[in-house]
Amino acid sequence: MAIWQGRPKRKASGGRIRLSRKKRKFEIGREKQFTHLGIPKVKQYRTKGSNQKGRVLLADAANVVDPKTKVVKRVKILTVKTNPSNPNYVQRNIMTKGATVMTDLGEAVITSRCGQDGVVNAMLIQKEQ
Repeated sequence: MAIWQGRPKRKASGGRIRLSRKKRKFEIGREKQFTHLGIPKVKQYRTKGSNQKGRVLLADAANVVDPKTKVVKRVKILTVKTNPSNPNYVQRNIMTKGATVMTDLGEAVITSRCGQDGVVNAMLIQKEQ
């Protein structure tokens, strides 16, 4: 069954909204496909206006920014440390925006939306000394 992203049938107060039209094709969403740790794989989707959107299904490296030196390096991802969106994602090595990953340079926070942007970008966490 398709995921529908249109208006609900109920108001916030619980009252009924009388719909003036039926569902439209542009209101259909897509199934969740998570970004896992593994050999790189990107799936391309056609979006509105015949544009393309990439969805990262598997990734083994990230573009990591070092805030001190302002240098971007492509670094191998070792494992997912924490994920605030769902603790179960850590066991399954699922990466989303805000997840903390362990890289060759150290811990980094993912700043890109992997399922929307088609790339994994991260920022190195500064260790306080």
